[in-house]
Amino acid sequence: MNRAQLKRSKILRMALVGSDSMNRDGEMDTFLLTAIKIALVVALYWFVSITMVFLNNHLLDNTDLDAPLFVTSFQCLITVVLCWCLSLLSRSCPGAIDFPSVKFDYKISREILPLSVVFVGMIAFNNLCLKNLGVAFYTVGRSLSTVFNVILSYGILKQTTSFHALLCCGVILGGFWLGVDQEGAGGSLSWSGIIYGILASMCVSLNAIYTKKVLPVVNHSIWKLSYYNNLNACFLFIPPILVFGEVPKLCNFSRLSDLSFWGMMTVGGVFGFAIGYVTGLQIKFTSPLTHNVSGTAKACAQTVLAVAYSASAKSALWWTSNTMVLAGSFAYTWVKGREMNKVPTETQTKMKTEKNDSGV
Repeated sequence: MNRAQLKRSKILRMALVGSDSMNRDGEMDTFLLTAIKIALVVALYWFVSITMVFLNNHLLDNTDLDAPLFVTSFQCLITVVLCWCLSLLSRSCPGAIDFPSVKFDYKISREILPLSVVFVGMIAFNNLCLKNLGVAFYTVGRSLSTVFNVILSYGILKQTTSFHALLCCGVILGGFWLGVDQEGAGGSLSWSGIIYGILASMCVSLNAIYTKKVLPVVNHSIWKLSYYNNLNACFLFIPPILVFGEVPKLCNFSRLSDLSFWGMMTVGGVFGFAIGYVTGLQIKFTSPLTHNVSGTAKACAQTVLAVAYSASAKSALWWTSNTMVLAGSFAYTWVKGREMNKVPTETQTKMKTEKNDSGV
């Protein structure tokens, strides 16, 4: 029995015999405090993530301003400004705030540029998918990132995938196609939204692969990478904003001088920045596997909230498609988690066998 199992069995035994014996060692207090911290962190992640999706949907669904690329680029600018501010505060109050220095370096910015192109595609297609599909179908529309992760990992990194993981991908694909069919039957299907969702899913997978490759450039600092990514994105968004004619739309926008509009835009940018922090926080207090499970459960809650908020009736097959996507995603996470835990054990067994064979 390992240390973690021993601790859990000890806590269970103390809970059965009474709280007095546990309080003597103070283990109950520690266990409850840890559980409360984890619950608060997960709740914070859910709140920030769900609020950000609904807020972005509100901003992008504005009939007076059809400029999704500008909205997205403005949120990138807010992230850059927040990184500057936190870096400045960190230097002024080193004991209170821990944030890396984010001085601009042209060489680093150039090396990260390929990732930034993928990053721009990811957030742009993500918001365009949200704009065209809405929050309710957003989970299904953006569900192919796992499938693309398997395809691109094999194509770029030559990493194979187990049969069980491929079965999970099959369930996700089935849920996706069923969802598309049901959206079409309900008369609310947007093919442009589906295409944007597929492209966003592909960019999410590419972003994860390229992030691993360029992290050493910024000394494995996620915040520095976020700073350079968003800074590059501010400039990379300029050509498509001009090409898609969003500048005239901005000039003709009636609420351009409305402080409440800019306030909502700024809040959206703050939540976009905050999602990076709470994601890291949830992984720190739980694990990458638990984070993925939490994200899947969050997506389920998000879909239910969106349907309830819009007061729309959905068919049983529509709900089945969402269930298949979420179940497939959860199963894939569970399978990959077991495979990752199994690798060190197999390596240790192999080393022991080689040791015995060598007579050591």
